[in-house]
Amino acid sequence: SLAQATVRALQDDGVSVPLTVLLDDSLFTGPALNPAWSPEDVAAGEVAPLFPLALNSARFDPANTTGPRPQDAAMSAAEAFSAQLAAASAGAGLTVAPGVARVPAGTGSGTARVLAEVQSATVGEQVDLLLRTSDNYLTEVIGRMAALAAGKPGSNEGAVAAVLQQLEQLEIPAGTLRAADVSGLALANQVSARQLSEVVRAITSGADPRLRAGLAGFPVAGLTGTLGDRYMDAATARGAGLVRAKTGTLNTVIALSGYVVDADGRLLVFSFIGNGLTPGAANKAALDRAASVLAGCGCR
Repeated sequence: SLAQATVRALQDDGVSVPLTVLLDDSLFTGPALNPAWSPEDVAAGEVAPLFPLALNSARFDPANTTGPRPQDAAMSAAEAFSAQLAAASAGAGLTVAPGVARVPAGTGSGTARVLAEVQSATVGEQVDLLLRTSDNYLTEVIGRMAALAAGKPGSNEGAVAAVLQQLEQLEIPAGTLRAADVSGLALANQVSARQLSEVVRAITSGADPRLRAGLAGFPVAGLTGTLGDRYMDAATARGAGLVRAKTGTLNTVIALSGYVVDADGRLLVFSFIGNGLTPGAANKAALDRAASVLAGCGCR
């Protein structure tokens, strides 16, 4: 759509010279890769170098959400656009020079005329997706965008500072919280179950109703997202369809933080964290059973 709209705008301007595609991805600052991330996690595609421009949350194929990601998501997106622009230009008598050049940081023109534009999914839709699928890359990008919106640098440090500022405004004690990133992928992160449950409480029943928008992205036990294939046995069946929770999965640490309406109709928030575990499916099952017990609480 963007390529076709660009060609129409160029035709309206009477442009006939060969077109050159330039990439300005200087919105973010600091290292594109957080040094606190494991190289093995990067190689596996749990995360990748961060850029303010990407296709499909920095995936080669939107239908394949596992495996390695592009290591230069912005250039991959620009090259995809350039290819589409060349195809759209061919029928309009225009040509596109091969290759894409990256504009050096600090030299992009903020006053250049906009030929065409398209809108991405809204922030709300992207937050729903990152919660539902536990997408570390998208989470980190949204963190940097939030930092920029708050007047902070578009860096990892800026993103962490923006999150901590939000916790302070919500009056959630975070003095003991140690944040090395905003996705929770780094092993240097330290957060308590109480802090996580207080965040869920703020979203579900806190004083700021704007936070309710985050509820739509919480996976539903046995139905959607990272909980879609869980809560399938007798030990967890009473939680299916009732438990809504965000998962957190590392090799030896797992977590489940969310909410459930129990048998008496009470809204319960919870957070379970397991540390120093031997990797295996039994860990997730243990957390699922605990949440299912909450679903069954009550007098009836």
